[in-house]
Amino acid sequence: MSAETADNAAPAPKPAAARAGRPVGAWRMPLLVRIAAAILVLVSLVALLAPLLTPYGYEETDLLYRLKPPFWSSLSIEGHLLGTDKLGRDLLSRLLIATQVSLALALLGTLIGAVLGTFLGILAAHRGGWVDEVVMMLVDWQAAMPFLIIALAVLAFLGNNFYLFLALMGLAGWETYARLTRSLVLSAREQGYAVAVRALGARPLRLYGRHILPNVMGPLIVQLTLNFPQTILLETSLSFLGLGIQPPLTSLGQMLGDGRDYLLTAWWLAVLPGGVIFLTTLSMSLFGDWLRTRLDPTQR
Repeated sequence: MSAETADNAAPAPKPAAARAGRPVGAWRMPLLVRIAAAILVLVSLVALLAPLLTPYGYEETDLLYRLKPPFWSSLSIEGHLLGTDKLGRDLLSRLLIATQVSLALALLGTLIGAVLGTFLGILAAHRGGWVDEVVMMLVDWQAAMPFLIIALAVLAFLGNNFYLFLALMGLAGWETYARLTRSLVLSAREQGYAVAVRALGARPLRLYGRHILPNVMGPLIVQLTLNFPQTILLETSLSFLGLGIQPPLTSLGQMLGDGRDYLLTAWWLAVLPGGVIFLTTLSMSLFGDWLRTRLDPTQR
């Protein structure tokens, strides 16, 4: 056999992704998802650096400059770039702080709900019996009740404070994590590695924390990205109704509620925070949907 024939017969080297068992380009982002990811990174940086980026104090008032339009309406870049509100407060400064507060509430609330739901799901799958029935009954009850009605009732009877509001954000959506975790754990318990670990006498904490939970974490992470926009919208809805974040602290929902009476005369008061809410939730939904198709082989 000639050298040329031998060279032609030699197999071409496979890409690293193919050698690892993943299809080539499986994690390549479409253009729309790249834009969504860039928006999320930008919003996250703004939220982290908000106190350093504010040109004015978000509580500073100046009635002489109330309802000043943004720079593109007045053709001036001096003073208040995004205009001022009804009390003369700088809208850019308030928008930065409101983004920080809303994202922090949504992130903490989503994480609290994820931890609570995951724990209850593992508990129900592990204990079974009446424990499983009680947890699933609570899951069905919350899934059947509109959570916004529950939150309105709790805030109306107990009053409003930051920690109570944060607890309500954490209780939103926990039932989704509990139901998902229970089904994943029940399936994973029958896998060979879980059976072998139990046969070696591993304690439940080691079995679930070291072996089962890391193997079912992918769908839970995807669910977290899908619940995050819902938590933002819940905070926005309650703050819009005046039952969420209270002055002097501000949030995107509160700014949106304050600007609803000025849509015809000072549209920027509602449109700018509404635009941030829209872009953030849409970007997170697009990124979460893309992540779901990447982590779930049946979706590819």
